[in-house]
Amino acid sequence: MSPLDVDTRVLRYFVAVADRLSFTGAARDLYVSQPALSRQIRQLEEDLGADLFVRTGREIRLTVAGAEMLPLARGVLRDWQETARVVRSAAAAEMNVLRVGFVASGGGGVARRARAAFAGHRPEVTIEPKRFDWGGEPDALRQGLVDVAFVWLPADTAGLHARVVATEPRYVALARDHRLTARPEVSIADLGDEPLMWTRKAPREWVDWWAVNPRPDGREPVWGPENDNVEEMLEQVATGAAVCIGPESMALYYAHPDLAWRPIPDIEPLRIAVAWVPETRSEVVRAFVETTVRSADQAS
Repeated sequence: MSPLDVDTRVLRYFVAVADRLSFTGAARDLYVSQPALSRQIRQLEEDLGADLFVRTGREIRLTVAGAEMLPLARGVLRDWQETARVVRSAAAAEMNVLRVGFVASGGGGVARRARAAFAGHRPEVTIEPKRFDWGGEPDALRQGLVDVAFVWLPADTAGLHARVVATEPRYVALARDHRLTARPEVSIADLGDEPLMWTRKAPREWVDWWAVNPRPDGREPVWGPENDNVEEMLEQVATGAAVCIGPESMALYYAHPDLAWRPIPDIEPLRIAVAWVPETRSEVVRAFVETTVRSADQAS
């Protein structure tokens, strides 16, 4: 079978199951149903003429063939990702387009100033903002979906260059009639029994940092409803179903008649970095990064 006969999606499925040694856990990570995932792996095994996993009850392990395939599959996925990144970046550069990634309120004030300054210096370049959901900016850079991004730290920036350009205090969003809105600020201890919005779409480390998990008293937060994006999250909070934690810029950008935002002064602030792929040969990307860093220095 030619390597071109294998869908890279199926290879991602195989790697996810091999990493987790769990079809249930891999299906959850991949946002697919477990039966569909199992069918794809079975079809891959039939195409290869070899079992990749030993299935014994609820436990699975890699066969010898599966263990041999795992590093090769990772290599194919890395090569394909790099190919896609280079092609997408070249296409954008040919059109004189700079794609800037962000999540929710993105880079805040420093990002707005940087875009305005860059547009003034380089009017021939079209800036295209590209929004991603929770924690998706680093992978968007690796896949070539954007040329540069404003990344909320902590994040997996492995293989990327990242420079912190701003910090923002964190706030809690509450339903307008919530008892804590009577206070000018809220401590993290005040939120100990409040259901907290969270998401499966972001890495667990990212979720835990935003949730302040564990809390200073060692307890885990009370997990509330899940969400896939900022709009879903804030609608849930507005109904009183839960609270959520976000940066100051989110409190400013996402005004809502049924929401109240209060600062949480006793937790560490958000750090915002401008990030890019070190292998980039784009002079436009380097110029935008330099403009962003200057804008940050001038604001400090």
